[in-house]
Amino acid sequence: MRRVLISGVVALGMLAGVGVYAQSKGKVSATASDEDQKLLELARQFFQPLPAVADNPQNPVAKEKVELGKMLYYDPRLSKSGLISCNTCHNLATYGVDNLPTSIGHGWAIGPRNAPSVYNAALHVAQFWDGRAKDVEEQALGPILNPIEMAMPSEKEVIERLKSIPEYVELFKKAFPNEKDPVRYENVGKAIGAFERTLLTPSRFDEFLKGNTKALTAEEKKGLKLFIEVGCVSCHNGPAVGGNAFFKFGQFVDYWKATMPHVTLDKPTIPIDLGRFGVTHKEEDMFVFKSPSLRNVEKTYPYFHDGSVWKLEDAVKIMAKTQLNRELTQEETKTMVAFLKSLTGQIPRHALETPVLPASTDRTPRPYAR
Repeated sequence: MRRVLISGVVALGMLAGVGVYAQSKGKVSATASDEDQKLLELARQFFQPLPAVADNPQNPVAKEKVELGKMLYYDPRLSKSGLISCNTCHNLATYGVDNLPTSIGHGWAIGPRNAPSVYNAALHVAQFWDGRAKDVEEQALGPILNPIEMAMPSEKEVIERLKSIPEYVELFKKAFPNEKDPVRYENVGKAIGAFERTLLTPSRFDEFLKGNTKALTAEEKKGLKLFIEVGCVSCHNGPAVGGNAFFKFGQFVDYWKATMPHVTLDKPTIPIDLGRFGVTHKEEDMFVFKSPSLRNVEKTYPYFHDGSVWKLEDAVKIMAKTQLNRELTQEETKTMVAFLKSLTGQIPRHALETPVLPASTDRTPRPYAR
């Protein structure tokens, strides 16, 4: 697992060169265009524009596979009740989330963690808050069989249900033409994963990174500069502005003390999430989570793995305090939020065009069951 611990020394090391912005007393200030160019060069040290597609050599993105994956993503018949689809918790019309603290699953079960956005997720180092799935192909298969999510009893029943739908059988053949029997559970994940690899949301920030310094407003540029100088880029960098490493949530202040001051470890009022420790069982992974992408963060509230914070301004202040031991002023918070809102991107048109799902020939009654 890639670990990068934040400290004053690390932050200073990563931010070498920030001093180019400091103006010596008595010297003439650089022109606005010069300062914009310096900011652009600095930003390019930490961020890259989104690619057109987040391709995977082990699962190449192909038109037929994406078409099938989109149908499966929207199809509630992949759930035991026939009511829950991938889109239920990762609604593509609301920036890939359901805007709930934690999602509602089979039998009205409440999930333990906030559902992160599916947009740009294919760029992440791993999937889920604790990184227990290596990629979107593997992640797509987890909720289908999870008893408190989509609750299908077995892979066998998933495949039987899909094979009862003639059009799906034909679509699997087109998507996986070299396989004798392509309607396999693994291929469900590959198809959904291929579709998700097309769900990228470029924003004005990408235009800035490509060289258009006028793509951001003066306040947004000021917020970007502050974002870098404060040290937020230690965890939130790369094309997804995060999602590429794991960190302890609470470097300087325990996260539950910052978000829920009434909670204590000796007598907690709610369960405390131990993070990646639940996967690795290593003490150093206590309270370690994957850093979330900040793409579209304006739209993906509530925030953090437990969905405990609803306002972006509050989330920014909490992160500065818990991770960097920095108390942001109201003005600093406002400026940084302005930059973060520039990361709100354009949802791909094809993601919002709901597919017409194929009909099944299976007439077996399937009553809703807990």
